[in-house]
Amino acid sequence: MDGIDGRVRGAVDVWLRWLPRWQIGTARPRTRICRRCTGSPIATAAGFGADVPHAVQHALIGRISTIVEDAVDEYTAKNLPLLQRELERAAARNRHAGYQPTEGLSPEFQGLDVDPEPSPGAPFLFTLDELTGTGAGEQAPREPLSDEAKAALRHEIALSDECARATGTAVCLALVEHRARIAEAVERLVEPQIAALVSDMFRGFDGPGETGREGLF
Repeated sequence: MDGIDGRVRGAVDVWLRWLPRWQIGTARPRTRICRRCTGSPIATAAGFGADVPHAVQHALIGRISTIVEDAVDEYTAKNLPLLQRELERAAARNRHAGYQPTEGLSPEFQGLDVDPEPSPGAPFLFTLDELTGTGAGEQAPREPLSDEAKAALRHEIALSDECARATGTAVCLALVEHRARIAEAVERLVEPQIAALVSDMFRGFDGPGETGREGLF
């Protein structure tokens, strides 16, 4: 796990530089559960509470997840030839799969919906999701694997999964060391925006003769 501490520190540094650009007014509500963030041990290691907006969490979780994915890729390329060959074949098929709107996104946006929800009565002329697969080329049929090759591949996948678990644990332990500066950034840059939004939501409730919000409880 050489270099994990440095990679995690670098990912947190990049997130801290990104966070001042985030604005709560531009955040889109999610219509689906985020599989990357929901129940993620990375969120726990970072010290994120339930009140931290999803986009803020997702931006850091995505960058930290990339560290794990890169480590597994490196391990696979060096030690797991059968799995590496299958991954290369899958990459070759993807190159002929046409336009993929989710490809090449920075970690802050990976896993998010590519299209916003349409406004009632105002549908989009087209969406990025509808363009998926545009320009796809014809692909050669996949070569079948023998039973022996399948068993060997399953063994290599198990080794890859073990590498991912070990790296994930190391990454989370390293991330715990950065909780203080993550919390400071959230308190300074995110919480004031949330407070302002809540204040705007309650503005206008206090009419003539009203005692204020405290009178509602």
